[in-house]
Amino acid sequence: MTLNLVNVVVVALLSAAAVLALVRMWIGPYTPDRIVATDTLAVIATAAIVVCAMLFDSPFYLDVALLYGVLAFVGVVALARVIEAKQS
Repeated sequence: MTLNLVNVVVVALLSAAAVLALVRMWIGPYTPDRIVATDTLAVIATAAIVVCAMLFDSPFYLDVALLYGVLAFVGVVALARVIEAKQS
């Protein structure tokens, strides 16, 4: 496996996005802010898994990314329902 310039740029952008999402999750003053940051981090992780599939030339990682994305979506929807129930 060799990384070309495009791969390095993609990994750097994913890393920067993850750091920004972590900062937002850390300083988010309200719970919904932190949940949105967590959802963003899950999307970034899914994209990173897809990049791993591309780098290792293995379609197995695409199945893992699909499953991870679905589970992250279900988790965020569940958290949103809990927040909504607390407010009403």
